[in-house]
Amino acid sequence: MVRLPLTPAEVERGQRLGALLRRARGARSMLHTALDAGVSPETLRKIESGRVATPAFPTVAAIAEVLGLSLDEVWAEITGPDRVHGGEGVAERSAS
Repeated sequence: MVRLPLTPAEVERGQRLGALLRRARGARSMLHTALDAGVSPETLRKIESGRVATPAFPTVAAIAEVLGLSLDEVWAEITGPDRVHGGEGVAERSAS
């Protein structure tokens, strides 16, 4: 199977995902976070550094659950406020 190169948007989305997970993890160790999520520490390191820009959904879901993040929060962060639900960000929907 040949994998197509990532688009610049996919690379940027992966970097935003990594930054979100690093912030959410805070002082918690990468090792404990990875093991609690059922992924290898190397996988978590690659996702957090943006080297794996398009991780599998179950991997992201497991890490998010361990870090107390909802998938809605993750999606809002990685897509940006102008792309969630037709241009309406989480803050805008909540204020309505």
